[in-house]
Amino acid sequence: MLTSRTELAAQLDAAARDWLDQALAEAARAAQTTAAPSPNAVPAWELRFAAAGRACGQEHADSVRVLLLIGARPGPADLARIYHQGAAAERRAVLLALHPLSDGPAALPLVEDALRTHDTRLLAAAVGPYAAAHLDPHAWRHAVLKCLFTGVPVDAVADLSRRARGDGELARMLADYAAERTAAGRDVPPDLHRVLTLTGEQSEES
Repeated sequence: MLTSRTELAAQLDAAARDWLDQALAEAARAAQTTAAPSPNAVPAWELRFAAAGRACGQEHADSVRVLLLIGARPGPADLARIYHQGAAAERRAVLLALHPLSDGPAALPLVEDALRTHDTRLLAAAVGPYAAAHLDPHAWRHAVLKCLFTGVPVDAVADLSRRARGDGELARMLADYAAERTAAGRDVPPDLHRVLTLTGEQSEES
């Protein structure tokens, strides 16, 4: 769960708080800079972004990185670069920051990339509010199915109730998947029945 700057300050030691204050100041300066950076120069806040886990603890790294992204407000091209060049933890932070950073669908390729992986933490971050707002119905249904397939709790799927309501195609896909699991002698994930109920088209077999 992400925490606010105030909450983080209460949980970090003095050295980590100082580091965070400096990092956020560098991010804010980057957001105000209009000059193009040198081609080979890495902005100071991006170095801080990569080092967040070491400086503030892995348990706070997601929150710190999201705060830095929101503070620096990188454009779509820089956001994509940071995502693709980053390690899994850094990619996850980019995905978590998409909703406050991106108003339109420009960042959808990042979500789609994450949905092609089997990294459950990336998948959980990919199905957040940004995906709920911008994924088309076909892609969103497959994202829900991917969560069920990989064991990502559907609680991670933002706006699940609204998007699943009345979705007969999603209900059909869920029923087919349940039938395949049953035929193979495998358990049907409990979350599948929960989502099927949300569609309003619960099958008699479930």
